[in-house]
Amino acid sequence: MVMDKPRIRLGTDDGWLELAQEEGRDWRVTADWVSKLRADFDAYLTTEEVADFAAQMLSHLSVPGRRFSAAVTAGRNNPLTLRAQPVEDGYAFFVRLTPNGDDDVCHLQMEIDPIDVDELRGMFDALHASSAV
Repeated sequence: MVMDKPRIRLGTDDGWLELAQEEGRDWRVTADWVSKLRADFDAYLTTEEVADFAAQMLSHLSVPGRRFSAAVTAGRNNPLTLRAQPVEDGYAFFVRLTPNGDDDVCHLQMEIDPIDVDELRGMFDALHASSAV
């Protein structure tokens, strides 16, 4: 399944994270925790960085049952890191957001309830396919 604009949304109504391409090549990171705490900011990413991130996640998901961590970018300006903890047939995520990739701002950390591995593969496969150049 290829999307019109690359995007991925992880989580439920209680806690979720979305990485989405806006108009042109701009990206946006949005996270919400029970509608009480919200982060919403521009992320200065290239489509290639997002495609590489999706490929990295797919690689980790191909060997289920292991803890892992993946960052959208390798540099210090990384706006999003996911740490995955195996839970039954899926993964719970610990999300670390850094608005604008700036060391001088407050970081947001949140947890996303477990998501089934097959569902995750489908979501990251769609993100990868829609962001591949």
